[in-house]
Amino acid sequence: MTLRLGVVLPTYNERGNLRSMIERLDAALAGIAWEAIVVDDNSPDGTADEARSIAQDDPRVRVIQRIGRRGLSSAAIEGMCATAAPVVAVMDADHQHDPALLPGMLAALEGGAFDLAYASRFAEGASTEAWGRPDRVKASGLANRIANKVTGVELTDPMSGYFMLRSQVLRADAHRLSGVGFKILLDILATVDAPLRIKEFPLNFAARADGESKLDRTVVFEFLVGLYDKWLGRWIPTRFALFGTIGAFGVVVHMAVLALVLNLFGASFAVSHYPKEAAFITGQTLAALVAMTFNFVLNNELTYADKRLRGFGPVLTGWARFLLTCAFGLLANIGAATALVRIGFNPYPAAIVGIVLGSVWNFALSSKFVWGKY
Repeated sequence: MTLRLGVVLPTYNERGNLRSMIERLDAALAGIAWEAIVVDDNSPDGTADEARSIAQDDPRVRVIQRIGRRGLSSAAIEGMCATAAPVVAVMDADHQHDPALLPGMLAALEGGAFDLAYASRFAEGASTEAWGRPDRVKASGLANRIANKVTGVELTDPMSGYFMLRSQVLRADAHRLSGVGFKILLDILATVDAPLRIKEFPLNFAARADGESKLDRTVVFEFLVGLYDKWLGRWIPTRFALFGTIGAFGVVVHMAVLALVLNLFGASFAVSHYPKEAAFITGQTLAALVAMTFNFVLNNELTYADKRLRGFGPVLTGWARFLLTCAFGLLANIGAATALVRIGFNPYPAAIVGIVLGSVWNFALSSKFVWGKY
């Protein structure tokens, strides 16, 4: 039979769910030529190995094991571009999405009347009762309203992670997708220029079968990042904007520490002929170190969430590398600020000038040597 449908399953720690999901796909898609592309972000639980084990008995299953990169949206994009099927679907492997909807979605697209079909948690006839998360239902409702404003398309659930579209539509604009955040459907709707004919299917959204949700405390942040990327990412790279925003908060931390040192110890320093200068140099150095540590922690959690360092050893090593790569930026920071103080500048504006001079260096090197590859 000619391949008709590719089903992309982005995974991270889904070993316990994968085999039963493939069995459900097999039952739901009886009589339809399909393949499943498991895109795994190098799960520590061995999800990729489980996918390969399944593929030994079922050649319809393929696996893409991603090393050194993470993210639901980017995984979905890679998977959708990897299939030869004329139609491609994206769904979760945790059993929250019912595979029984796939044949109807496929029929809607193959009939020629629609370009995209998606499963909605909030359409008439849908239910989230089995999910058991009223807090998340409320948050999703707010996110959906914002997403509709961004995309200009009125859907009951534009934040859905379960959808299907023609592969050629995806490939035509794949290079323009940001791959940022966790909602690829929102990315597609906000990127594709031609209006899409969309068919909605009510979904009984279930609780995950095994394991824990991957949507951690950064989920709201990632949603906002996705919106920013669609609005301003073409002018200011998203990751640099995040790095700079966190750096701005770091400025507040820096100035607070500097003020504390100057207020507490400024009068007690008596080094050479520059007692006030010595206090400033000490305060500026301590403030820079505290601010860099603050920036490292937030950047690791937010800016580089897709490359987040985990565990005491990797975090400690990453922190040391961050300080090392920022060392020259720190020297430029302190040197420039101190020079300005010597010629009569107020210490606080001088400190800001030093921070600005070091920021570009810090971003360029830390991106490569802390969260990237040598």
